Amino acid sequence: MKILIDTQCWLWMNASPERFRAPSLALIEREETEILLSAASAWEIAVKQSLKKIGLPMSPSDYVESRLRQTRSTPLPITHAHALWAGELPPRHRDPFDRLLVAQSQLERVPILTADRSFQLYDVDVIEA
Repeated sequence: MKILIDTQCWLWMNASPERFRAPSLALIEREETEILLSAASAWEIAVKQSLKKIGLPMSPSDYVESRLRQTRSTPLPITHAHALWAGELPPRHRDPFDRLLVAQSQLERVPILTADRSFQLYDVDVIEA
């Protein structure tokens, strides 16, 4: 099974996995689960680090690269189709990072693992973290 993980949940995987509900933690720990991390999440991590909204033990590029390997996460690039689709979504949510994740979830036909209820405003399959 493939899942798209939102930024906050991916950070939880690395720093505080106890924040997940038991079924969600079991899902991400299964070897057959492919965890997709969007390039939008890498961008969001870099932006939040530069704004001092999060603290990482190393540079965002080193952190993301090392944790991709550690968590067995697969990078999901942003395509023009993803970007254009995100721009055409109804204005139910203003966060550009989340809108891009919604677009990727819809176009790639994968559920999103998230603790953010705003994803439920869109036509996506949500797995509650």
